[in-house]
Amino acid sequence: MVAVHPSQHPTSGEEASAKRRQILDGARKVFLDLGFDGASMGEIARACGVSKGTLYVYFADKYRLFEAILEEEQIEQGKTAFNFDPSRDAETTLREFGRAYIGVLCRPGGGSAIRTVMAIAERMPEVGRRYYENVLDLNITRLAAYLEAHVKPGDLAISDCRLAASQFMMVCQAGLFLPFVFQAEPAPSAARISEVADSAVRMFLAAYRAKD
Repeated sequence: MVAVHPSQHPTSGEEASAKRRQILDGARKVFLDLGFDGASMGEIARACGVSKGTLYVYFADKYRLFEAILEEEQIEQGKTAFNFDPSRDAETTLREFGRAYIGVLCRPGGGSAIRTVMAIAERMPEVGRRYYENVLDLNITRLAAYLEAHVKPGDLAISDCRLAASQFMMVCQAGLFLPFVFQAEPAPSAARISEVADSAVRMFLAAYRAKD
């Protein structure tokens, strides 16, 4: 830890916010280019155009810095408001959710945080767990609650709504997410996302729509 002179602390909220943004933007690129292990606080400071002393004012170490980037990823994904109004029909809701979900998951630049979390989750399981709970599992929970609301009136016949929610989300990813996250293919087009999501809806409803 680098000792920080009191005069190094930000002098205003606006200045602090701008400097923090500068650091996060630079650090994100370093983590993307070098990976978590390859990134050092010195390299991050150079990329951000700040001194190491200034960097340590905002973040105690690169673990805290990376966690801040993950928090921003969570906020970014949370900006997509999935409409799980129980009064909406299942086919429309699932189609819209599937398209929006994959659009967020596979947006250009959106895979870097996931790749880095996957790379460090084995030795930093708390980071992986928080990312899963605050991003991935949250969507499963919300979709499961919507499905449950349509099981009660008999629209859907599902015994395990969390499992069904996970199944639908995984089918929406089919052929899109893994090639994207491993950089085998670029982010899928909107047309391709729609095609895959629509197929996922047909498969899901064929399995879970209540039979007359």
